[in-house]
Amino acid sequence: MTFTDEEIAYLRSQPLARFATLSADGEQPDVVPLSFEFDGTHFWVGGVGEAVLATRKFRNIQAGQRKVALVIDDMVSFDPFIARGVRIYGEAADPVERVGIVGPGGYARVTPTVSWSWNMAGEPVGETWYASRRAVHGAT
Repeated sequence: MTFTDEEIAYLRSQPLARFATLSADGEQPDVVPLSFEFDGTHFWVGGVGEAVLATRKFRNIQAGQRKVALVIDDMVSFDPFIARGVRIYGEAADPVERVGIVGPGGYARVTPTVSWSWNMAGEPVGETWYASRRAVHGAT
């Protein structure tokens, strides 16, 4: 399974994600907001300059904590209540030098393994909470 056309359009329309990693000792989760890219297969997170390579997210990944999570969501309206988003679990690779969304620098490639999306159509919530669509990525 893969992302639907509607999910891809949504992911490409959003400027911000929340990115979670786990500390080297596996004891402390860390989450940061950041810009991201989605190339249709992988997510790319990172930034400009060498200082980005010393950030906690990259230290955690380079320490072997490859399992990561991203949440890309937005609140369309509070009245009526309209929320939508995509949650992704994935595997991160060590950062590489590339030109990314914010310029040349260090970026880690995240390969999605499982995702959940909700309310891609942007509809108001009804009597029950939004149903989610679960997809396993890389499976045949």
